[in-house]
Amino acid sequence: MKESSLNSEVVFQNTDFVVVSKPAGLNFHSEDSPGLVVLVKQDLDVEELYPVHRLDKMTSGLVIFALNKKTAQAFQVMFEQHLVQKFYLAVSDKKPKKKQGWVIGDMLPARRGNWKLSNSKVSPAKTQFISQSIEPGLRLYLVKPMTGKTHQIRVALKSISAPILGDVRYSDAHEAKLADRGYLHAFAIQFTLYDQVYQFLQAPQAGEVFLKPASKQLITRWESPWDHF
Repeated sequence: MKESSLNSEVVFQNTDFVVVSKPAGLNFHSEDSPGLVVLVKQDLDVEELYPVHRLDKMTSGLVIFALNKKTAQAFQVMFEQHLVQKFYLAVSDKKPKKKQGWVIGDMLPARRGNWKLSNSKVSPAKTQFISQSIEPGLRLYLVKPMTGKTHQIRVALKSISAPILGDVRYSDAHEAKLADRGYLHAFAIQFTLYDQVYQFLQAPQAGEVFLKPASKQLITRWESPWDHF
């Protein structure tokens, strides 16, 4: 794997797309400093780079960029038709209302750019998850979003009383700032492109809780996440 100037890795690259492992704390698009898109473009020294999905600033893990317009359009169709399977890891230090199952509901705008889950189901966000205890007071979640709404996983876990550790938007802000990172990681992705099946997996590389031996043991157990749903 090629080391990049982002302190992340190029996980895979061919003539059509590249998969990069994004570090936590990096903006996707440039704001006060260069974001992931600009940095990947510079790092790969390519003229065109097409984002086909995105990750929040606090989220680490796998991101796909198309390298040509045809492939970008193919990914757009796949994402619209929910043909790309994505799996995330998350940690919460709160007791959930339920330890596995579904969270389904419309997501409505809330204050300060946040979102909230509604009981209505007009165009609902759909999220499936399982979880295991890391140690007393810490729980690891394997999450499969079936839709691609903004902040979907963060809102889903908050709705079961298990906001993500280190999430300053959806958990207690003072407590969240004590964590060394936001504990959401894009763990695995699976899709078929041009009749070729692709599966990519990248365990978290940073975060005290993710790197605990008990967490790493659970993550290893989930190394074929598509078999758990």
